[in-house]
Amino acid sequence: MIRTLQAMGIASLVVGLAACGKDPSTTSADSKVGTSSTDTLMPRHVPKAPAAEKDTDPKVTVPAGTKLRVALLDGVSSDKSEAGDPFTATLTEPIVVDGKTVVAKGTRVRGRVVDAEESGRVKGRASLELTLTQILQNEGHAISISTKSYMAVAEPTKKRDAAMIGGGAGLGAAIGAIAGGGKGAAIGALAGGGAGTGAVLATKGKEIRFRAEHPLSFTLASPIGI
Repeated sequence: MIRTLQAMGIASLVVGLAACGKDPSTTSADSKVGTSSTDTLMPRHVPKAPAAEKDTDPKVTVPAGTKLRVALLDGVSSDKSEAGDPFTATLTEPIVVDGKTVVAKGTRVRGRVVDAEESGRVKGRASLELTLTQILQNEGHAISISTKSYMAVAEPTKKRDAAMIGGGAGLGAAIGAIAGGGKGAAIGALAGGGAGTGAVLATKGKEIRFRAEHPLSFTLASPIGI
């Protein structure tokens, strides 16, 4: 009986010691790593991507005196256009600075009519004055420019006028000679000359008419940055 009680006491002691030696950190949900409520609510740190570097290349300066060679897209004339009328054209040659193309061939430009004067009947030759105002780049971006005016003046008509007057006098003299001899020829010449002069007074001089695709050349009056 005593031995039985001793055996039971020893068994109880062994069970108690085993229970006390158990590591509580390995039990329950606490043994799982990274599942606490604090870890769930706190956002993880995400490193920011480096900011893109800005384009620091300086603008290219197109110097004054640079030639801009263009072809008209819109026709202009001394007798149809008026001061202030706009027109468009395209570059027939690229704009090059230090061997680098800064504006491509075919780029559109805008201009305006500075002055337009049609020819007179007695004197005053037709004239046309044009200038460029903008370079149109991609996405409709416009660069304002200033160019020296392109001037055109119609050719004089003195030779034509003299031929018309002289021809009229000669015809009148011939008719007068047939009608009344030498005196009639003199009278006829005066009459014919008057008729020729009247024709000159009734005839206007030449006009200036530039159709589409007409080539023109302008010169920058001041530098521009592109």
